[in-house]
Amino acid sequence: MFNIKLVPVKEAEKVQFIKAIQTAFQKSYETTFGHQKALVLPSSDIEASFNTPGSRAYFAVLDGAIVGGTVLVIDDVSHYNKLELLYVADGVQSKGIGQKIWQALEAAYPGTKTWETHTPYYDKRNIHFYVNRCGFKIVEFFNIKHRDPHQEGDQVGGLPLELGINFFRFEKEMGS
Repeated sequence: MFNIKLVPVKEAEKVQFIKAIQTAFQKSYETTFGHQKALVLPSSDIEASFNTPGSRAYFAVLDGAIVGGTVLVIDDVSHYNKLELLYVADGVQSKGIGQKIWQALEAAYPGTKTWETHTPYYDKRNIHFYVNRCGFKIVEFFNIKHRDPHQEGDQVGGLPLELGINFFRFEKEMGS
């Protein structure tokens, strides 16, 4: 068994974090759809997550090596917290690391009443991870006829339009 340590991302490390998460997201997308010229997760989207009030970013470290990372938005009043971004580093997927990162996040924020996250509809691997491994439930499906009220523009990031508006919203209710 292994333990993940959550290490806050320092200002000087943000570029490293952004590159690592872009690499992971790009590879995931391209495994399904082939080469994509545009970044599916532009730097501006990651920086927007960093700049959201209540935002906290962490590297996930195992035995001194960065194996992933996350950006959360923590609401200390409502305890309705958001998992903005989570990635497992390229080359270490399918080893239980994502689940260990999630367990470390739950342990770090035991007062959370509800966690929320989103993932694109096409990403079966993420859907499996959040529902079957982490215990989230799908609570909403955003699409052309039911738009995400928080989404700016016609699509998310660098995803093609037909993919950039179709997202699942997940929630996980925590025990009291």
